Amino acid sequence: MPHRRLLVLALSLALLDASAAALAQGANALCPLGASDCARPRYDYSQCRRNDLLDFYVPGLPVADRATRAKLPVQIHAAAASSSDGEHYQLSGHVHLARGDQLLQAPSVDYTRGTTAYDAHGGVTYQDQGLLLSADSIRGTTTPERADARHVRYQLLQARGNGRARSAQILDSERSRYQGATYSTCDPQSRLWDFAGSRFDINRATGIGTAHDVTMRFMGVPFLWLPWLRFPVNGQRMSGFLAPSFGGSGNSGSYLRLPYYLNLAPNYDATLEPAFYSLRGPMLGGQFRYLFDIGTGALNFNYMPHDKIYGGKRWMLQYQDSTPLVPGWSFNANINRVSDNTYFEDFGNSLTMAATSLLGSSAYINGGGQWWNAAFGVDTYQLTDPTLPQGVQPYSRLPRGVLNLDIPLSGPFIFGLRSEAVAFRKHDALEGDRLDLYPYLEAPLQGAAWFLRPRLGFRYTQYWLQGNNGDPSRALPIAQIDSGLIFDRQVSLFGNSYTQTLEPRAYYLYVPYRNQNNLPIFDTQPLTFDWWSLFSSNQYTGADRQVNANNLTLALSTRLIDSSGIERFSAGIGQIRYFTPQRVQLPGYPTLYEAGSAYVGMVSVGLTRDWKLDLTQQYDPNLHRTTVSTFQIQHQLNGDGVVNLAYRYQRGLLDQYDISALWPVSPSWSLVGRWNYSVADHKTLEAFGGVEWDSCCIAVRGVLRRYVTDSQGNATNAVMFEVEFKGIGGLGSRTGSFLSHAILGYQ
Repeated sequence: MPHRRLLVLALSLALLDASAAALAQGANALCPLGASDCARPRYDYSQCRRNDLLDFYVPGLPVADRATRAKLPVQIHAAAASSSDGEHYQLSGHVHLARGDQLLQAPSVDYTRGTTAYDAHGGVTYQDQGLLLSADSIRGTTTPERADARHVRYQLLQARGNGRARSAQILDSERSRYQGATYSTCDPQSRLWDFAGSRFDINRATGIGTAHDVTMRFMGVPFLWLPWLRFPVNGQRMSGFLAPSFGGSGNSGSYLRLPYYLNLAPNYDATLEPAFYSLRGPMLGGQFRYLFDIGTGALNFNYMPHDKIYGGKRWMLQYQDSTPLVPGWSFNANINRVSDNTYFEDFGNSLTMAATSLLGSSAYINGGGQWWNAAFGVDTYQLTDPTLPQGVQPYSRLPRGVLNLDIPLSGPFIFGLRSEAVAFRKHDALEGDRLDLYPYLEAPLQGAAWFLRPRLGFRYTQYWLQGNNGDPSRALPIAQIDSGLIFDRQVSLFGNSYTQTLEPRAYYLYVPYRNQNNLPIFDTQPLTFDWWSLFSSNQYTGADRQVNANNLTLALSTRLIDSSGIERFSAGIGQIRYFTPQRVQLPGYPTLYEAGSAYVGMVSVGLTRDWKLDLTQQYDPNLHRTTVSTFQIQHQLNGDGVVNLAYRYQRGLLDQYDISALWPVSPSWSLVGRWNYSVADHKTLEAFGGVEWDSCCIAVRGVLRRYVTDSQGNATNAVMFEVEFKGIGGLGSRTGSFLSHAILGYQ
């Protein structure tokens, strides 16, 4: 019962400031085909009637701001006019009073020229660029701009809001008041929800409407009473409670979050989010965002003073900043920290967060010019997987400096430099400093159908190690030639014309062998082998290892390009041929004597706007088996739905199926779901299914979900439910935001 009372209180507080919630909501629609991350737009009113304005709307009125309007004369048109004294007029027959963007129409109007007073009756309509209003009668003055109306229908053009009122008063050009009124963003002829109040005060300058003694109704049935409520009448930001979120999971029990938005200034704002977890206790979260001429940034945090399960405080901190310094230089920071290595398992609400094993932080001063770029800063890391030993945590780089040059010389020649200086620090491990220099000379040549890029360089790496470990170094030349041809022809497929290319490419790399077993391993790992690594001068990240090479890469690719220049199809295959054993390895790895690498193949198809397919394959002829395979196909269903099918395989590491869909079964109803299964673990990593109902002014989403929460494969269940009253906010567990991240192409 206490939790139920908290929920009712949260709903009430959020609706008291529905305008703030409205500005934080989005609508579900489809991303462009193949897009992996799309921001959610404002409310989707596509289910509304196309012509849903009040029937007296007159298009094409002049646009005038309120200051200009007051200086314009009132133009009067009528079929008949009479006056006994030249001051008081009786107008009849299609009477129009127009001034700038204002238009008042009535069968008859009594008008006094000196005071600009008017009395319109017999069915009156009024329109300006932000308001439609009809009434039995309207009485007022044009200067100052005041009026009283009886038995009113109104529509706010900048917020889709509309309703009725017993009476209305126009207080000035910005403010109006409605007595005995209703409000909704539904079609005026078909209201699924509305709220009624004893009095509405609407201020179009601030964009805020305030209702008093409010009753919320769904399909005419009251379900909530509020003493007052604020709602948006245009798109301006304002402080107030956002929509609460609530739900439950096996790790933390049921939860309730109630964010409060603070519109501190046009260029900075904040959000405070008190939360309560039934199994763990209260938590305070927040965000502060800023946008200045001198920089932009955001600070996010969560803090729980005492976790009843964990037995101590829990917290999370994220900070991002980008600050211009002087021309060509900027400061960039990305700081991430958590209280302990099980934080994401307990509070992460996605499989990606639960699988986070390493949290990186960095702060750099970056600079660049026409032929150079540089960076100086620090990198630190935090281990967030409790199953991993502390020894696998990467070295901190305190500090790290980078300088890169590409200086044009005479003719086709370019002098380049790749350089890095790093101080590596780590508790209970070998520490030291490293300088890595790679100057080179290249002469890129190219024509309309060919290119040739020879490069000759020299790599020198020097270490200064702490203790009695010496100061080892490494020096070796690197020679490479990258070359290719580009053939093209015109082809016709499926009734469309394309330019097809055929692009053979050859890349030769020579690096003599140097014994590097005496060099420490600070930040070096094998490079992920893919299409681009076929043309790389090193198969390792970091400078602690430089491969020896006498290699030739041969590759062939082809593309289809339509008449607008869009690439509709691409495919390629390639392999590295080794003419010498691969002797440079990380500790514990043997010399490789293979004659060639795995074959790398890739295909990308997007011949239509509704289908996209991506396929990569790596076949190792030495093992006679596939080592890497990925397959992803996406199909959009008439622009209203999307189906994704993916398969990911990496020998000894990954073997997963992933299916997700947004499937419309009618214009208003859609099914959503995802199944992510690990063949290697014989386990479902994430599965959910749900339903969406979307109408003109309301959307409802419900999802049942089960997902893995830690690296041990433990799973939890969750129920997610959201009701979105379009235009004022939503109630529930932010299901729409969850779906936009879980289903590729959902927005």
